[in-house]
Amino acid sequence: MGGMVMAVAGLHAQTVDTQEPVSAGGARPVFSVVPRLSVAQTLTDNARLTNAGKQADLITEISPGIRITSDTGRVKGYFDYSLRELFYAQNSAPSTTQNALNTFGTVEAVEKRAYLDFSGTISQQAISAFGTQSVGNTAANSNLTETSNFRLSPYVRGRLTDAAEYEARYSLATTRTQSSLVSDVTAADTLVKIGSGSGFSLLGWSVEGTQQRVNYSAGRTTEADRLRAVLTYAVTPQLRLSAIGGREANNYLSLDKQSHDSTGFGVDWTPTERTKLSASRENRFFGEGHNLSIEHRTGRTVWRFSDVRDSYVSPSQSGVGSIGSVFDLFFTQFASIEPDPILRAQLVNNFLLANGINPNAAVISNFLTSAVSLQRRQNLSFSLLGVRDTVTFMATRGESSQLDSLSTLSGDFSNSAVVRQQGFNISYAHRLTPLSSLNIFASQQNTTGSSSLQDSTLRSFNVSVSSSIAKRSTATVGIRRVVFDGTTSPYVETAITGNLTVQF
Repeated sequence: MGGMVMAVAGLHAQTVDTQEPVSAGGARPVFSVVPRLSVAQTLTDNARLTNAGKQADLITEISPGIRITSDTGRVKGYFDYSLRELFYAQNSAPSTTQNALNTFGTVEAVEKRAYLDFSGTISQQAISAFGTQSVGNTAANSNLTETSNFRLSPYVRGRLTDAAEYEARYSLATTRTQSSLVSDVTAADTLVKIGSGSGFSLLGWSVEGTQQRVNYSAGRTTEADRLRAVLTYAVTPQLRLSAIGGREANNYLSLDKQSHDSTGFGVDWTPTERTKLSASRENRFFGEGHNLSIEHRTGRTVWRFSDVRDSYVSPSQSGVGSIGSVFDLFFTQFASIEPDPILRAQLVNNFLLANGINPNAAVISNFLTSAVSLQRRQNLSFSLLGVRDTVTFMATRGESSQLDSLSTLSGDFSNSAVVRQQGFNISYAHRLTPLSSLNIFASQQNTTGSSSLQDSTLRSFNVSVSSSIAKRSTATVGIRRVVFDGTTSPYVETAITGNLTVQF
């Protein structure tokens, strides 16, 4: 992995503030605050994203922001916020204010005993999978709404004896949107878990109980309880087998809670330090649920595949076929390079800044739901990290349906029993000189529903050149082409973009 780390470090080291890490395993900052200011302009031939009455416009974006990183003994956290002001020269849309936030971390309240996890995001998300889709947040798209997700989770953990460890956790998560078409969601979870300690080398065990209460502002309140036990046996140091059993009760399918047994098995196999496989299958109240994860690394590549089928209660959980933003994509791809999430977040931000890539741009979008849903998601990703070239590829496929049979059908599920999304994206970054780079980004997303009238395809292609014009300043110029094919509001857009970001 040393070659991969050096490759990424080489790609962004030229524009990184000296207070920040330039590679995995490098100096860890205790506390850093990095303000910034970005000014961007987009000259588009279709500001309203419609083929009927296309209107060109010059869109100006002024975006002050700040990034705070704390890596002290008791507080480990990452905070990145920007305020985006959008102005439209030809009045294709009114002036708009948008927020963008990405934060997460842990506070150690009592040494080695009590902790507080926190996380939060604010972003633009698609209200409907069947509505107009776009690749940026500057165009006038009524299918986008600002969505915030926040989570606080205090917990205690420790060791009872050498034979047992414990964890008790409470979590409160909220999802809020500026649209009245989807629910706000509040979810409260309680977990108590006891498991085997380090004294067990061949045979391990764990028992956990959970309670969950979820309130949908446009739906109803659901409750779920679950008791789950896992027995693990190490066949070899590289191979572990698990037996899973338990019982769960919820009111997803009935007015009152109904109980169901759950049984299953799991396999964890690590044939080498570079290859990992984890798989589990359980018989749940909704049928078969599974979770498969495969990862393989070479000197300069990372391969990943995942396949998950499970129930989801909140839009803040990963949606169908969702990759999220460009930041999310690279954050996942760089996990093997830098396992520490705080350092990895800085690594990703420095890489995106050096290559002139917008961290908030959507890759393959999610959509908002207003009830418990059943989802299956499959993701395949590949990364090639060279000295001057970085290639990333991700393909995703997903299917979603409403699981709560008593809640009023809402959102996309009121028009289609199932929502299917699949797509791919590929990015290529080439270091032209020590201070400049060429970037190519292409993506495609297909959405289908119960009716052929709901089918749509979004294709985008973007080419840009970025350069460090001063120690803390990066400029980017690019051109993009977007084609959206659908029965309801197809459009074609061509745009020229420019951006200047200064860090202080």
